[in-house]
Amino acid sequence: MSLRGRCNCGAVRFALLSAPVEPLACHCTQCRKQSGHYMADAEVQESEIVIEGEVRWYHASETARRGFCPVCGSGLFWQRLGSGDVGFSLGALEGPTGLRLEKHIHTASKGDYYEIADGLPQE
Repeated sequence: MSLRGRCNCGAVRFALLSAPVEPLACHCTQCRKQSGHYMADAEVQESEIVIEGEVRWYHASETARRGFCPVCGSGLFWQRLGSGDVGFSLGALEGPTGLRLEKHIHTASKGDYYEIADGLPQE
């Protein structure tokens, strides 16, 4: 696996050691507030991602935290506490990825200013 990503300023970089699973678009209120729209991400096991640079973690709820670059503010990571997996922003990946979204989640709380019309499953 050779997928690599970084924040906007380059202070935080990451590399995936294995293929990510379940690329999806999350429409929950927290993702919309963090990203300004919905968040497209995928997950890997924590042991399968190498992160370089300082990541600041914000405990967004009792069950999850979000990681961002303290220099430019780019939202990069999401982690359910105790899961052993790390979600990462697909938008932070560099170059062609070969990945395709598989589904949309938390669509009941999506913004009213857009429609989901790509035909993918919605939860």
